[in-house]
Amino acid sequence: MGLWQVDAETLARSRFLVSPLAETFACLKLLHAGAGAHPGERDWLRRHGPAYRALLAADPVTARLVRAGLGRDWIADFLTPTPRDGETFADGVARVRAADPDAARADLRLSAGGALPAVLERDDLPQRAAALLEWVWEETVRPSWGRRRRVLEADVVARAAQAGRGGWAAVLDSLRPGTRWLGGDRFQVNRHAYAPRAVAGAELLLVPVTPRTGWVSWEEPPRYAVVYPCAGALAAAPDRTPVSAALAALLGAGRARVLVLLGTPLSTTQLVALTGQALGSVGRHLRVLRDAGLVERRRAGRSVLYSRTAVGDVLVEGAGVSPGAAGDVRVGRGR
Repeated sequence: MGLWQVDAETLARSRFLVSPLAETFACLKLLHAGAGAHPGERDWLRRHGPAYRALLAADPVTARLVRAGLGRDWIADFLTPTPRDGETFADGVARVRAADPDAARADLRLSAGGALPAVLERDDLPQRAAALLEWVWEETVRPSWGRRRRVLEADVVARAAQAGRGGWAAVLDSLRPGTRWLGGDRFQVNRHAYAPRAVAGAELLLVPVTPRTGWVSWEEPPRYAVVYPCAGALAAAPDRTPVSAALAALLGAGRARVLVLLGTPLSTTQLVALTGQALGSVGRHLRVLRDAGLVERRRAGRSVLYSRTAVGDVLVEGAGVSPGAAGDVRVGRGR
């Protein structure tokens, strides 16, 4: 298993970070896999998959680069630079473009598990990788980045609250399958058989993405990142949030949609972004739902988060909707 030995000081200073480059690379992985983990991802792939496949068909060099770089057990390091604070997509992709060609080929040999095909023995691989990421960003991520960012921020706030309740061990255990806090100084970051790495005196970053995927990265000076699928993944458009007819008849469609979405803690602002409803409408729905004992709220830092109560879960489940289900957010662990 992949094991990091994390000292107490590093763990105490670990923090969350939202990265547009990480979100874009996660979307590239989803496009490459061609199979979605839930209906929202499958709908997204139907919209963007054909253009992606056409792009690679017209550029066989980049197609071979992607296949080599997204190895089964290892991703070429130069494709996933460790995220940095306040970094825009342009800043991040510039680091991919500036990678040393020799280092990029060495990374690809490791991810591909052997010698590279002759077509990849060239110096423009970092530029090709950057151009592909720019296409993924412009065509598939940037148009929805505002909503994506709000979903990611909702995950960060919820997990920060979880750390306050149960400590970092509870957070690390729940990031994605394969991550576990083993006690002492041992953090299992994946299920692969890699040698342990000493992560002491380093910066440890936890980076959410909306697709059901994840990876780890590191760089010098020592900065380590665990990229994980957020608890609320972007899926359908706001007006397509699934709400049963019975629940809508009981509460009203708008109020029922808010209740369904609150399977994961969200703020009022995030609910506005996810539902497309006006701020005043969302506020009124929350007030009614709280008065009925279906929703509760708590403060996490400067944010106020709303979530369903046990009674709210029973009502949603009884109406034929999974307690964790939502249209724009889908609660569950990624792969």
